[in-house]
Amino acid sequence: MSIDKSLKKPAGMVRARNVLKRGERIAVLREQDRWEEGRSPLNLPKVRIQKVVAGKKKKKKKADDEDE
Repeated sequence: MSIDKSLKKPAGMVRARNVLKRGERIAVLREQDRWEEGRSPLNLPKVRIQKVVAGKKKKKKKADDEDE
């Protein structure tokens, strides 16, 4: 018996998450040089998440505009 495709989980996360796991937040802090070794992993500072915005598609010019 097969599973209906509406019930299947996608292979990966399609959209950006709003909350990072503790390990992911520590990794971001290390990249930003805001993490000191030996620091407690509790009470971590907030980390801004960059959301990827899809660019707008450019409108195609008509052939008449290109010839002139």
